[in-house]
Amino acid sequence: MLGQYMSRSAILLGLFALIGTGLVALVFTATEERIAESERQFMLRNLHAVVKPELHDNDIFHDMITVIDPQRLGTKNPVPVFRARKNGEPVALAITPIAPDGYVGPIKILVGITFDGTVLGVRVLSHRETPGLGDGIEEKRSDWVFGFNGRSLSNPGSKGWAVRRDGGQFDQFTGATITPRAIVKAVHKALKFYALNRDQLFQKTSLSPTEIHTEITHEEEATHE
Repeated sequence: MLGQYMSRSAILLGLFALIGTGLVALVFTATEERIAESERQFMLRNLHAVVKPELHDNDIFHDMITVIDPQRLGTKNPVPVFRARKNGEPVALAITPIAPDGYVGPIKILVGITFDGTVLGVRVLSHRETPGLGDGIEEKRSDWVFGFNGRSLSNPGSKGWAVRRDGGQFDQFTGATITPRAIVKAVHKALKFYALNRDQLFQKTSLSPTEIHTEITHEEEATHE
């Protein structure tokens, strides 16, 4: 009797374990899919903010590659690059460099660049800067970030690519110079990277959808390390 009771208990425990494992896996899968879709929508909104949909006719989110250039892109990790094309011809791209020297920590940005090297727009994707001071880099809080629109390596020129306190043409915030300085430097370096690699950036084969999700997630985690 005791042996039969123990056998039934073991079977029941095994069944509960299997059911529990299945439920956890089901919840994880559903959650993972929602997170992936949320990340995709977030990135698409920002991509369309710096590279307007009317400028291209391809799927900019999936026409994506990754590149590595720690010196110019601020991180040793792969950096996503989203390509925009019109009738098969390259018209612009959006790159996601890191400003590693923010006041509190790294700042992840998105820079839209036309084929000829002009900035279409800049957005801050993630940061931990001090509320009320450094968070003026967010477009919802101030129009500072729009000051990059129309800029290029020759406009304003090398010396102009700095905040006014350092002799450049970009404003800093009252009581906060480090944060805008870091972003100005990161955008300038991203333009230099683009100028050196433009043709190769548009010729490289796109990643698969799975690889795109992996790279975006990996970069987001690396930014917050």
